[in-house]
Order: sequence, then C-alpha cells, then structure tokens
Amino acid sequence: MSNTTEWIGRRVSKLLPSKPPRAEEARAVTAAASPSSAPVAGRGKPGARSTRERLEATLRHGDEALSPRMLRRVLEELRAIIDPRVSEVEGGRRAMTMAAWYAGATPARRRDLWLLMSEMFVADPKKTAEAQARYAAALGTPDEAAAEVHYRRATVSPRRRLLQRFSVYPGGVQFLVDLRAELQSQLRNDKRLQALDVEMEYMFSTWFDVGFLDLRRISWDSPASLIEKLIQYEAVHDIKSWADVKNRLDSDRRCYGFFHPRLPGVPLIFVEVALVDEIASDIVPLLDESAAAADLRKATTAIFYSISNTQVGLRGVSFGDSLIKNVVDTLKQEFPQLKTFATLSPIPGLRGWLARQAGAELARLDTRELRELGRAVGYEPPAAEHLLAALDKPLALDAKSPVRRFLMAAAARYLGQQWQEGKPLDPVARFHLGNGARVERLNWAGDPSPKGLKQSYGLMVNYLYDLKRLDRHRAQLAQGRIPMSGDVEALLKA
Repeated sequence: MSNTTEWIGRRVSKLLPSKPPRAEEARAVTAAASPSSAPVAGRGKPGARSTRERLEATLRHGDEALSPRMLRRVLEELRAIIDPRVSEVEGGRRAMTMAAWYAGATPARRRDLWLLMSEMFVADPKKTAEAQARYAAALGTPDEAAAEVHYRRATVSPRRRLLQRFSVYPGGVQFLVDLRAELQSQLRNDKRLQALDVEMEYMFSTWFDVGFLDLRRISWDSPASLIEKLIQYEAVHDIKSWADVKNRLDSDRRCYGFFHPRLPGVPLIFVEVALVDEIASDIVPLLDESAAAADLRKATTAIFYSISNTQVGLRGVSFGDSLIKNVVDTLKQEFPQLKTFATLSPIPGLRGWLARQAGAELARLDTRELRELGRAVGYEPPAAEHLLAALDKPLALDAKSPVRRFLMAAAARYLGQQWQEGKPLDPVARFHLGNGARVERLNWAGDPSPKGLKQSYGLMVNYLYDLKRLDRHRAQLAQGRIPMSGDVEALLKA
C-alpha cells in the first residue's frame, strides 16, 4: 500500500505546476466561474485558440489556464490511463492519480481537462468509415448482423474506455458524477464540451440502471449521516430542523430512496410519503411538526409530497418512474387497504408563464368576463399589468373573486394545454404525466409559503396514479392530449 501511495504522489507531483499560478491564471479562474465572462458557443472566448492549437504551441497566450507544455503532459497522462499494455487495475491507479490532480486544480484548469477528454478521445474516423462501408455492403446478406456489431464497435470512442478506468478505483464513480455536475454550467457556452457530457450521460444510464439499484426505507432509526443527506438534498419543501425531519419520518410517514452499490451512503433519489384518509389539498398540515400522527388503520391514501434527485451529475438518467412503481408495490404489501396513490405537487413554472402570457390569457375572455375582471382590479378594460398587480397577494382573494377564478382557469390551461418540444411545459407535470398519472385537482393556497407564492401564487396540484390506467394515460399523452379529471377540464371551460 505504501508503494502505491508513493507512486501516486510522484505522478501527481509531475502534473502539478513547478511555479505558483500567475496573476493571469487567477483571472482565468474567475472567468471560468463567471457566467458573464463565459466563452461563446463552439470555441471559448472570441479570439481564443482551439485546444489543438494550444497543444501544438510553445507559449501560453493571455489567460489560458494550462501552458502548452502542461496541456501536453496532462494529455499524456490521460492517454496512459487507457494504454492497452496496462491492466484494468493499473489503469485505475493512473486514473486515481489524475483525480488527485483534479481535486487540487483551479476551475479553469479543470475546464482544460474537460476539453482534452471531450476533444482528444474520439473514435477513429477511418475505422468508422470502413466499418460503415462494410455494414452498408452487408445489408440484406447473412453477414448483416455481424457487420452491424462491428460498425457499432468502431464508433465507440476511447473516451468511454477512459471513463470506465476512472470508475475502477474506490470513489471513482462519485468522482465522475461530481465532475459532470460541475460541467453542466459550461455546456451552453462551449459546445466542445458536449461530447464529454453526452458520453457520460450514456454511461451513467447503463451504470445506474434500475436493475442495479436498491430501494431502501429511510427512517428515524437510519444512520444520522443518511438523515443529514435528506436535509441536504430536499428540493421541494426545505427541511428547517431536526424536528422537521423527524416529523417527516414519523409512524404515519414513509421515505424511500434508490441506492447504488458504488454510492452506498447517498440516496440517488428519494420520495416522502404521507399516509392519510383522503387526497391532501394543503401542504401545511403535512409539514406541521406539532400534529399528531394519523391512525394507520384508517389510511386509504398515499400522498407523494416530495421527490428529490440528489445528484446533478446524473441529469438525464431517469429513476422517478421506477421509484414510484417500487414504492407503490412496497406500500401495498405493508398496507393492503391503500386504494389511492396521488401527489401533492408544486407548479414551479406557473407564475413565470403567466407573467409572459397574461395578455394572451386576457384576450380569451368575453366582454362580460372582462368587465367583471376590470371591476375587480379597478381598471376597465384591464391590462396585463393590472391583472398581475391584483395577483400579487393571492391569499387575500376570496372564493368568489373574478381574479381568483381567472388564475385557476389559467393554471388549468398551463397544466393541461401547454407543451414544449412535445412534452408538458411544467417540469413537475412532465415527470408525473410521463409516468402515467393524470392532472386530478388544483388546490387554492395549497402552499402559502414564500416559495409557493413565488412559484405558483400558492397553488398546488394533485396528480393521481390510477394503477389500472397508467398505460392508457401514457398513450393519451403520446397522442398530444394531457390526461386530466373532469374537475380540471371544467376549469378550462369556465
């Protein structure tokens, strides 16, 4: 073990610069972290040299993080990781060396490493073209299947093997997940990094397939380190204290997470469930730390009130559908009397959408509706700014208010008719509807917290998981129709 440690230390020392960073390098760190100074798509900053130009150069230009000599050295170390003459174990050790260097590198130097991994480890174009030609020639012959396999192999980049070597050493999978999380903020501004991101998403989809995941219940008896992860990663309703998290793990609650054997202490995604006797319309009672636990013998309904992904680096890898299915099966085994499975969900995009579409929504109203709304907001005819100002304090609107009726109808239209690239516009709706749920009910003042008011004027929505109709709802969604209850459809006609 000591020899391995010494070897790693020597390799890391070779990668580290012999001199402290210069002033322009410090500025490069700031530039890498600042969106305002982000590079233009495709090539970094205007006038910046390409990675290949830097590798062939002698001197560093401007605020380039790594000098050409250092850039070449890092590239050599990356290539050494996938040297065909070394074993998988030795390749893993070399990857661990690179990870140690990365841990101490500045953001700008890390970005140089991403560029090398993305641009310098591509499939051999000549071999790919030859394999493609052989496949085309084999179409319709007995050799077609084998030619297709050879063609797919030829298109596999050395980048994939490089990432696999990083996964060999302990902590390597978490290192890659964290690297991709850090990479996300740079993708829009530099298209050169997309190859690395797409490759990692593809590999993670394989490594984190649901068949390799373990569903575990998280309870108050779980290790404190695991409960702390819930506090850290809760993304829907912030956990304010240990009393808060204890309430969410009480006897009438369940919390489940998916775990991967290479990341044993971290739930990749977790769901919080309340066991009640009817579909919940208000998040406040569910988060009330002083409320007594519900009688489980009377529980007929499971409410999924928070689902949180914990790893930004696993963006694009879907766990939610399988998580909900597994949790439903687990709950039914423990509580056979459960008949209803639904969510109490936020509507995170509603307020922003209405701010953009208020004028168009007003144009839908007839003369009588406009007159009523105008009297309610104090301007006839009302304009978009008048309506939005009246909606600024939604909790003060009574049930008969035309402004309140307008908002409920607009929310129903947002959830039931708004699309983006063939999918429901709202991200939470996209998730649940894609899993086969339907829009069941809109709830006024369902979340009166500052966050709820900021996102959706305090509105929340129930998505119903009707276990007998999940496939039918998915088919309906694929045909361009969002499944919804009669009550929500009525709001659209109001």
